This record gives sequence, structure tokens and C-alpha cells, in this order.
Amino acid sequence: MKNISGKAWARRLSRIVKGEFGAIGVIAGFYLVLQGMGITCPILFLTGVSCAGCGMSRAWLSLCRLDLAGAFHYHPLFWLPIPGAILLFFKRHMPKRWFVAMGTVMTALFLAVYLARMFTPQDNIVVFCPKEGFLYRVFAMVSGW
Repeated sequence: MKNISGKAWARRLSRIVKGEFGAIGVIAGFYLVLQGMGITCPILFLTGVSCAGCGMSRAWLSLCRLDLAGAFHYHPLFWLPIPGAILLFFKRHMPKRWFVAMGTVMTALFLAVYLARMFTPQDNIVVFCPKEGFLYRVFAMVSGW
């Protein structure tokens, strides 16, 4: 890693706050509006199929209640966004190969857990009900099904 001065760190932090955190704020605001409309997950609402991150919010809420078993129940990879955020923060200061490798490993972990949960019938967190999705219902209404 390069030696970075205090002013350089301040500029970097300022860019993050204005850039990445600004985008996160917009996304969080969008989710709050959806939550107010009774839509807890836009992907599940639109498609009727859970996403790979399904249960992540409930896992973090369980962790806030110091319920580690509940957190792992809702999503076994609830802890992975922290190393992911650190990886993104230091992206410029690490070899591109290493960044890509770590991102690939994290993605593979999420997909493996998602597929395992999708094909576990007793898992009531990850669901596959495309006929309950908004898009299917709109398509069925328009096409006359």
C-alpha cells in the first residue's frame, strides 16, 4: 500500500461520502418508501423469487438483538458485507487481481448459499413463487391468462 497523507485521506473520505454514501442514501430512501407501501423486498415483489441476499436485513436485526443463531438462520453470510465494504474502500490500494479474486469468491459464496437454500424445501426464507410476482400478474392480466 502507498503511504497516504492526511489531506489525501480527507479528500478520499470526502469523495466516498459524496459518491458511494450518497448513492447508498438514495437507495435507502427508496427502500423506506417501498417499506411504507408494504413492499419489503422489491425483487421478491416484482418476480415472486427471493434474491441471494434474502434474509440479510433480518439477520442483522437478529445480530443487533445479540441473537447470533437467529442471524445465521436468516442468512449464513450476513457478516460478508463488512469485508466486502472494506475491499471496496481499499480497491485503489490493492492489486486488481486480488480484488477480482476476492470479489469472485464472495459472489461464489453467495450463489452457493442461495442455491442450497433455494433447493431446501424446509427453508421458508428463500422462496420461489413466480406466480405471486407483480410482473407475472400484470402479464397474466394483459394476456388474458
